[in-house]
Amino acid sequence: CAVKAAHVLSEIAKNEEMKTPCIEADLVLTLIPLLESTDQEMLLHAGRAIGRICYDNRDLQEELVKVGVIPSLVRILTDYAESEPLVHVALLALYNLADLDSAKEALSMTEVAEQLVKQLRRAESHERLEIVFEVLQALAENDALKVQLVDAGMPEVLSEILLRLQGSSQAEDACIVKAASDLIVSLLLGGKKGNITGQAAKNNAKAIVLILARHENSQGKDSLNSQLTSLVSITVFLRSLTCSALPLSSDSSCLRMVQLGVIHQLLDLLEKHVQSGDTSVQQAALSALQNLAVPVVSKVQMLEEGVAERIEALLRSESPPVQFKLLGTLRMLADGQADAAEMLGQDPMLLKRLVQWCSVSDHSGICGEANRLLASILHHNRSQEVVKAIQAAQGVKHLVSMTTSEHAAMQKEALNALAIASAIDLETLEESFKESQLVQSLHKLLRDDNTSPEVKYDSMGLLCRLLNSGDLRQQIEEDKIKDTLEQLCSHSNANVVKEATTMLQVLRGET
Repeated sequence: CAVKAAHVLSEIAKNEEMKTPCIEADLVLTLIPLLESTDQEMLLHAGRAIGRICYDNRDLQEELVKVGVIPSLVRILTDYAESEPLVHVALLALYNLADLDSAKEALSMTEVAEQLVKQLRRAESHERLEIVFEVLQALAENDALKVQLVDAGMPEVLSEILLRLQGSSQAEDACIVKAASDLIVSLLLGGKKGNITGQAAKNNAKAIVLILARHENSQGKDSLNSQLTSLVSITVFLRSLTCSALPLSSDSSCLRMVQLGVIHQLLDLLEKHVQSGDTSVQQAALSALQNLAVPVVSKVQMLEEGVAERIEALLRSESPPVQFKLLGTLRMLADGQADAAEMLGQDPMLLKRLVQWCSVSDHSGICGEANRLLASILHHNRSQEVVKAIQAAQGVKHLVSMTTSEHAAMQKEALNALAIASAIDLETLEESFKESQLVQSLHKLLRDDNTSPEVKYDSMGLLCRLLNSGDLRQQIEEDKIKDTLEQLCSHSNANVVKEATTMLQVLRGET
């Protein structure tokens, strides 16, 4: 009788109009104990009835969690893992509850991670894969469950799915690839607090390495169509890595991936696809590299492993988007790293391309990034040889032009770079400064009311450096910069006033 009653209720609950009477009659609380039954038919009908009555009713769903439905659902997944109807009912219930914080907390006290891994391995239909992914994506928002999923081997299972589907051209498979890529990267990067440790930390990036290595091993062995869809798969994965790495990156998570070889796998991809001309993979891999190079600890490790030299092999690429990403990645590596700046600043091939890119008028993004990289090399460098190399490559004039950029950030970068270079070797730069009319450009910045106080301050700092050159000092005096400085002594910004006063004293010989 009880089985038949549960069956009748599950059928009645299909009707939207009958849900309210079922709720008012407290039928949900009556059905809950039936989930402890060992009768599979009873479990099936009771589970369906509860799911239908509580669908899209947050208050009832919260009540379900409070009365202990979560352990019952996990028990069904555990004890009846081979029963497709019961597994489907349990997964649907978890899907409806997984967004609740209370449900996530309750699930973290169970062995749901192991059961979801088993179901993902068994899943054959797109429908089953999709519902498991929906549950996993919700659970992966919880740090404790994220650790449990990694410990249970979820990244390895996801990598197997990516490998299996990488040669497919079906639209449904593309959706699964996207979902698996997003999920695996989210799991491998750890929690928001970077709290994945121990064995989970050791295993994390290995799955990424496995995916990248498997992709490379598959190239050349499959049909052209299979190779193209494989490229789509790996590009989607790399974009997922990029999108997730930046907001979730911590020093430890990025360094962990560097140490476990992800960087060299990405570089292998880059080098191969430079030859093949596939720009989508190049852009995606460079974005991932750029984000992984944010923490200082990652920069040091990447530089020690020769990453900068390998990236420079991409200089032969003629794709503007790839060139843009390349420049940004190299600038990220040079940031704060004197050794990297010195190495890049003495590479004649790199400097030649940078100077070319600084003049690219039809690609403003590339032009801007090339100038910024050139400025970064000078800013973080401490070598006289680098100053001479950039001067010989005719890069100085571009940095002078950069001081008048419409972007204040770029102006400051150029001013600081030129000030540091002047402190290192003003004699080498003197002629270029005169030819490019640096003094006149700086004076224009000081006179312009639209120039930010920070840029005015840095401009005067650079002018002070130039006073150490007799010829440049003469230009400063002839251009009547002293009159402008006297006006700036009444500026509203205290730092500007202080710097103007100091420079006036130097010009008057008072210091």
